[in-house]
Amino acid sequence: MVPPNSPFERPRRQIEREFGVPVPGEILPRESWTQTAVKKLPPPGPLDFKEMFGREAPVMLDIGCGNGRSTLASAVWRPGIDHLSSDVLPVVIRYATRRANQRGLTNVRFAVIGGRELLADYIAPQTIAEIHVYHPQPYYESSQVHRRLITPEFLALVHRSLVPDGLFILQTDNPGYWKYMQQVVPLFFNWTPHADRWPDSPKGRTRREIIAIKQSLPVFRGSGRPRSDVSPDAALQLAVTLPPPTFDADRKLRALDRMERESGS
Repeated sequence: MVPPNSPFERPRRQIEREFGVPVPGEILPRESWTQTAVKKLPPPGPLDFKEMFGREAPVMLDIGCGNGRSTLASAVWRPGIDHLSSDVLPVVIRYATRRANQRGLTNVRFAVIGGRELLADYIAPQTIAEIHVYHPQPYYESSQVHRRLITPEFLALVHRSLVPDGLFILQTDNPGYWKYMQQVVPLFFNWTPHADRWPDSPKGRTRREIIAIKQSLPVFRGSGRPRSDVSPDAALQLAVTLPPPTFDADRKLRALDRMERESGS
């Protein structure tokens, strides 16, 4: 047994927890921290990922990444993939950036930008290996519904951005949003709903999913790959013919939204 305070004593691992569930990755000594924030995006145009990450590797986009839990898990467990994660809220990007920095990750960057703007203005066609969207904000107020992310136009942009066999992941706990996704997503992707939890994160890939599971609310998950019989131009033409998402919220989901906001990061 190593005596207490011995120079050979192994440093205690610093593991962060959220609602009792460990956040992926270990907090390292400060000298091993990295810098993962994209403090200012360049003018619109295709991003140079080799310049951004210092290497050539498959790229995953985590759109609406919140406090970064899903990004951290993928980056820690899949070091061969580079991750660009975005959210419209600067405060959650600050939480996400801090966590990635503390874990010494070099295959992650975080930016404050909307998902549609990111794909439309900064992503070249057929350059992204994976696009993940977890629990997009449903925006229940009538004055805000136009801000909903999962629209036909957005799906066409995802289709255009992914490599031919790229992966698209969608997840929500909103039954109305899910019903809409089930109607429109298969028009752009070979789509498979997943009835079970993700095997790599049975307690939840995201903060929102953890809360929903603890509240015994259903979570809807699916994945797809771009349909080869739909060209990028055809996808954009199809998008203008399809309706936007319309659905209502129930009291349980409104209460869950409030709980998530009040519980902090």
